Amino acid sequence: MPHALNLSRAARLVGVTRAALQARIRSGELASMDGMVEADELLRLYPDARLDVDGAFERVTEIKERAFGKRVRERTLPSQELLAERLFEHARELADTRAHLQKYHLLVVDLGERIRALAGDGEGALRAQMRELADTLDRHLAVILGEGESPNAIEIMDDMLSLVASHVVLRPSGHEYFVQGADTLLEGALKAGLALNYGCSSGTCGLCKVRVASGQVRRMHPHDYVLSEAEKRSGVTLACSYAPVSDVVLEALEALGPQDIPEQTISARVRAIERASADIVLLHLQTPRSNRLRFFAGQSAVLGFHPAGSEEFPIASCPCDDRNLHFHIARDPSSSFAEHLFAGVLGRNDPVTVFGPIGDFVLRDEAARQLAFIACDTGFAPVKSLVEHALALENAERICLVRLATRPDGHYLGNLCRAWSEALDDFLYLPIDGAGRSAQENADALCRAIEGNFAGLAALHVYAAGPQPILDEVQRRLCGRGLPATQFARTVCE
Repeated sequence: MPHALNLSRAARLVGVTRAALQARIRSGELASMDGMVEADELLRLYPDARLDVDGAFERVTEIKERAFGKRVRERTLPSQELLAERLFEHARELADTRAHLQKYHLLVVDLGERIRALAGDGEGALRAQMRELADTLDRHLAVILGEGESPNAIEIMDDMLSLVASHVVLRPSGHEYFVQGADTLLEGALKAGLALNYGCSSGTCGLCKVRVASGQVRRMHPHDYVLSEAEKRSGVTLACSYAPVSDVVLEALEALGPQDIPEQTISARVRAIERASADIVLLHLQTPRSNRLRFFAGQSAVLGFHPAGSEEFPIASCPCDDRNLHFHIARDPSSSFAEHLFAGVLGRNDPVTVFGPIGDFVLRDEAARQLAFIACDTGFAPVKSLVEHALALENAERICLVRLATRPDGHYLGNLCRAWSEALDDFLYLPIDGAGRSAQENADALCRAIEGNFAGLAALHVYAAGPQPILDEVQRRLCGRGLPATQFARTVCE
């Protein structure tokens, strides 16, 4: 019987994105039935696929982890208790399979004996046919019992993967993701770019309640929130405190847009202040474990501390790491916040009030196949958040990042962008030097970069952040060349 895999698991096994497999299905290279592909077909297209630490998937994962705030790398293996439980579940499934196979074996043997008995009572041609049928059963059974064919490598890798990472399907959205290492159901969803409903992330508020429709979960962290007996009987659990033992299907609430996330006020502390250049500071804030900022990639937050007052800045980090918030602050004489920051008034562990999220500069269509991001100077901050979110979703077949620098430090964090481009086959990074040029000239350069790397604009989704004169001209020109107006999103960053 063919071994069928869903696209998420198949992509994970061969080290490509779901979008790459979907492209091969559309081209006819890979057969698919109801969103499933056969292991044999997958191995035919990727004969060198192997589950090792040097594979493409691991390289992409490393790039993502660098992007997500340089946080400490989590363990790739589950805890001993969770791994033991998953091994027990696999052993139980193996025992069930063996029991069924034994029953089928006895059935075939019994059927052969009955056919021979009937053949002894028959006459002429009927007896010969019955004996031939019995001999056929014997031959096939002998082949099955003495099978020496090499096992399918993809099937073996799939079994290995199921031990270290569980596949999760969300209803009613149909979103899919993997939970690996010591991650909970909630942490796995956030790292995959999904916006599950939650509050404290520490098992106190109960906002992350989900219902386990199928599969098994295990408690990883203690929680104070008390589930009712009715909820327990129906399979309700807390996504922030439980991890999957097997592949699971969850019924869960998800935020579908900025309107679904309430505004929050959080007292964070400075984790680090780094100079990206002479005139740009990277501000790293960390929220309390029990009070994290929920936001969509591309949104902003108002930061405040005494005596600088408060000011709105784009969030430069990914929602997948909601406790670590990053901001890119440029030197600006008109900004009291920036001036106090550059003067060294703010130091490590100092409190900073965070209010947000604010804005609707977010990915509008998570299923878009072609994405182009335009960032001018510190407009890279919200674009960086969007790029990391798009990488986590793994839905885009092609991503292009065009960065325009109108001042010497405009291409700060350029190594990060080059790392994305080197690690990802379908990621294009185009830096443009726009110092000393007019807004019209810089807009022309941006449009040429976009138009020169995409065959058509009708299927392209563009996200741009920068000064208003440049955005106005870029939008006018691209939309005049065939880009639908609804597929151009922008935010002004002066």
